[in-house]
Amino acid sequence: MSMLAVKHGAINLGQGFPNFDGPDFVKEAAIKAINAGKNQYARGYGVPELNSAVAERFLKDSGLQVDPDKEVTVTSGCTEAIAATILGLINPGDEVILFAPFYDSYEATLSMAGADVKAITLRPPDFAVPLEELKAAVSKNTRAIMINTPHNPTGKMFTREELEFIADLCKENDVLLFADEVYDKLAFEADHISMASIPGMYERTVTMNSLGKTFSLTGWKIGWAIAPPHLTWGVRQAHSFLTFATSTPMQSAAAAALRAPESYFEELKRDYGAKKALLVDGLKAAGFIVYPSSGTYFVMVDHTPFGFDNDVEFCEYLIREVGVVAIPPSVFYLNPEDGKNLVRFTFCKDDDTLRAAVDRMKAKLRKK
Repeated sequence: MSMLAVKHGAINLGQGFPNFDGPDFVKEAAIKAINAGKNQYARGYGVPELNSAVAERFLKDSGLQVDPDKEVTVTSGCTEAIAATILGLINPGDEVILFAPFYDSYEATLSMAGADVKAITLRPPDFAVPLEELKAAVSKNTRAIMINTPHNPTGKMFTREELEFIADLCKENDVLLFADEVYDKLAFEADHISMASIPGMYERTVTMNSLGKTFSLTGWKIGWAIAPPHLTWGVRQAHSFLTFATSTPMQSAAAAALRAPESYFEELKRDYGAKKALLVDGLKAAGFIVYPSSGTYFVMVDHTPFGFDNDVEFCEYLIREVGVVAIPPSVFYLNPEDGKNLVRFTFCKDDDTLRAAVDRMKAKLRKK
């Protein structure tokens, strides 16, 4: 979709990367690290200052104290943390349960591991977890459940009731939990709850996160996985043969970022809340059915008022005739039919870009 945006001169509200830069104090820390000669291979599981900063941040956010050397593994972005976790802890034939729609690397990496993938579909308007359906899906072969909260692409935040229900299933059936929490600082309607913080869950949970979303530095690809030692061992075995190590100077800068004052994270949430309101109001005015987004920087909408048969057809029209890019989310489902009425927009863009996109849609889209 990003290539089509360039071809047609369209405004890109599709792919989830900001069109503005990250904070100066983090970039300056990277420059300082480069000039200080921190340019050779890093320790495989992370430079000590970043491992310590991750552990400190996790303590502040979840209340859990972890050993930075034994329970934190630095990776090349959260996508590598996902890959290392799956390849290091999942064996051929293991069942893994996902919640659809899901980030596409989940299914791809599970396929590489030879896993059997089951999907529980979250449906609009609130994308609530169908608890009994989930319970019925767990079998003697289930090795792990994977969650993403706040959730890409729906913007849903898993409720405490849902998380505790999933936790009970994991404990009762000796199932692991893989938690992708990259949008934890973009939680608008409620406080983010880390699954590892639920009683009895830390010992069976891998928590994955990254720098990119929170600090608008997606190109740096700095991520991490937090897990007890017996799970960290598997993650590190895979990580050693995926990337071995992650960019040394960027790790030093990431440590500075994670030690930012709380005011940074509060301002981030305020700024993104305003961007979300700008886009949501504009989408409603343009004629979309807009579903609630409690977290992330995505909004899911129903495009059917405009008379198109599916999401791909609508998104292609939106690029060619309206000049705006969105993502067709049917690619995030095991059954693409489940997502054919939906479209995902992102609001991680500057306000002028959001306004220009809204103006184009209000001017050119017509209900049928």
